[in-house]
Amino acid sequence: MDPSRPVGQEPEEGEEESRLLLKFATPRDPALIAKWISYQVINTERQDWRRGAEAAHRYRQREGDLEVPYEHVEAAGAFPLGRWLSDQRRAYRAGTMTGERAAELEGLGIVWDTADAGFAANLGAARAYYELHGSLAAPRGATIMDVQIGQWLTNIRRPGGLGKDPVRAQRRAAALAAVDPDWNPAALGWTVDWQRHYAYLTQLLAEGARLAAVVPGVTRHGDDVGRWLATQRRNWARLNAEQQRRLGELGVKKASRARKTAVKTGAASGPRAGGEAFQKGLQALAQYVARTGSVTVPRGHVETVNIDGTEHAVKLGIWLTNTKSRRAKLNQTQLDLLAELGIHWAQP
Repeated sequence: MDPSRPVGQEPEEGEEESRLLLKFATPRDPALIAKWISYQVINTERQDWRRGAEAAHRYRQREGDLEVPYEHVEAAGAFPLGRWLSDQRRAYRAGTMTGERAAELEGLGIVWDTADAGFAANLGAARAYYELHGSLAAPRGATIMDVQIGQWLTNIRRPGGLGKDPVRAQRRAAALAAVDPDWNPAALGWTVDWQRHYAYLTQLLAEGARLAAVVPGVTRHGDDVGRWLATQRRNWARLNAEQQRRLGELGVKKASRARKTAVKTGAASGPRAGGEAFQKGLQALAQYVARTGSVTVPRGHVETVNIDGTEHAVKLGIWLTNTKSRRAKLNQTQLDLLAELGIHWAQP
């Protein structure tokens, strides 16, 4: 037999060194004994790491991810993979894990912070909601991508909703602000409902709608933006300075007091300012202009408007023709409202 040929299984990494240490160690040589024990601990840890990494690889190949429950045990070798991954996360947070090991686990798709994984999933749904609505001011019942995004946003806006760790909370707030700088309207001094309507009004105007055409009954995503806008004008003094500034940039102004006009008793003249017939026709005209972008209304056109929850069929073409014929009997407020919608004959 060739004495240079190895016989039996080759020793594990470091095993040969530990054998030599043990061979030359004596009870009176505690330093060598301690070194031998150290090698044994290191070897055991290395073997445990390799078993864990291999179990993680098998799980990833089988399940498609590394979201392993804590109590999960891999059947092959009965390895406690869930607990092992939890230990690796602790080592990573403590800074005791080597870069090589961290890279190997990251290549398998490990999520170092499981709490952040849930936040990231909901943040993805929030991005999708923002792309559709242009705002994260979602009502509480809003859902998207099977995520109750409205309730989630409500929860994280509450004190402590972003987590107890201030660093993590700041990081999450920055991620939300990157999607929508106004994701938390309470910090700005107004409600989620106000922010949502303001965002919808901004979108309507950006799409070419005339401000004067946004009257009660003009909606977006089911919200009556026109009615909200009328309320802002009427309650202008209740708005804070920033709200007034933002609306002012859109051209919104405080509602002016209606001028008092003398009305002759029994007169069957043109429509009064604020009269029901005139207001109904004006709302129908505003809705038509917002939808078509034109003030040219066919004489036979009928516009259906929703007023206080009731549908009204307004003969808009006839109303506009009759209103024009009565121009001399209209007061200045009525003429101004028509002029704002683009009716040229109502302009000075």
